[in-house]
Amino acid sequence: MLTTNLDIFIQKMNNLGQKGTPFLFVIDYEMNSPAIYTFQDAAKEGIYFSANGLRNKDIAVMGKQHLHFGKNPIGFPLYLTAFQKVLNQIHLGNTFLLNLTFPTEIETNWSLKRIFAKSSAPYRLLFKDQFVVFSPECFVRISNGEISSFPMKGTIDAAIPGAEDIIMADEKEKAEHATIVDLIRNDLSMVATNVHVKRYRYLEEIVAHDKRLLQVSSEISGTLPLGYQSNIGSIVCKLLPAGSICGAPKDSTLKIIKEAEGYERGYYSGVFGIFDGNNLDSAVMIRFIEKINGKFFYKSGGGITMHSNPEKEYNELIDKIYVTTH
Repeated sequence: MLTTNLDIFIQKMNNLGQKGTPFLFVIDYEMNSPAIYTFQDAAKEGIYFSANGLRNKDIAVMGKQHLHFGKNPIGFPLYLTAFQKVLNQIHLGNTFLLNLTFPTEIETNWSLKRIFAKSSAPYRLLFKDQFVVFSPECFVRISNGEISSFPMKGTIDAAIPGAEDIIMADEKEKAEHATIVDLIRNDLSMVATNVHVKRYRYLEEIVAHDKRLLQVSSEISGTLPLGYQSNIGSIVCKLLPAGSICGAPKDSTLKIIKEAEGYERGYYSGVFGIFDGNNLDSAVMIRFIEKINGKFFYKSGGGITMHSNPEKEYNELIDKIYVTTH
């Protein structure tokens, strides 16, 4: 049997995990081009990361430069066409939650390197001069034999009067969040025991360059078997793609996404992470800017259910186009 790139990648992760060798891994959405690097090799290739303070190299950018940031999102009619395709599939019973995304061309005077250096997200990645990630969302965290996931579902502009009460009481948001929590709980049960929800629907604040957002998250945890380090690649890839950026049920929803979106996500909504020799931390690659033929594209989206309003979902896609700066 032929060995695929993914098979080789998983085996490399497992071997490095067994040896306790630290590494960085980057996995695209469809898992066609996964990559793995030692910390030193990553920096030599122009790949820089920061995960909750752990980084391979400090990057400094010279001079002060005010951020210019313009958005040119797809037109609402085009979005509505894709939305209706998804809604039809929901009515047919082929999906009941689907994360619909699109690329938005943006105009900015900042380079990908400056965005990486100046963004304040807990998870940041600069992948050569190809794309930059400044993600607020953890994929999985493994510490002392416990694996945890922190799915984010539900976003609102904090400036809206009563924003906290509105987002927490919204029935569509409640249902969407419950679906993802159930999906993540089932996913973790494939690799861990004693899987349980530690925290359910708590709020976090995200400060963007032009606004403040409230994001709803939950925490689900389980216990990994002894010696999990030697299977670290198998564990991570068993859980992909991340439930929060596709939907449920996962297999049929992935097929519908491909037809409805009509573009290649690439590394957007994949995952990246670090293994420090014993424990692992990783992020979903959202809040993602990619350079394509000299132009910048910001990829974003949101979850669609049978209760979704297309105007609200379209506006959420646009609201998620921002840079967090310090």
